[in-house]
Amino acid sequence: MSSAEKRNGETSNDGRLYSEAGHVEGVIINKHTHDVEFKGYTRHCSPDDPQYEIKSDKTGHIAIHKGGALKKA
Repeated sequence: MSSAEKRNGETSNDGRLYSEAGHVEGVIINKHTHDVEFKGYTRHCSPDDPQYEIKSDKTGHIAIHKGGALKKA
């Protein structure tokens, strides 16, 4: 992840997010702009449709979500 993305609030230390999966609060730990293998599945990502790795504040569980499924806390 570039330092420009970090300054734009797209990394873990820059804010909290809620996912659509039961209103889990967590932080972004990575932004994917190219297809990525995650837990045995291919997640299709692009610069125009990125997906974000989110780490749950409560459990530490990591999941990937599209940007539209996330809301700033």
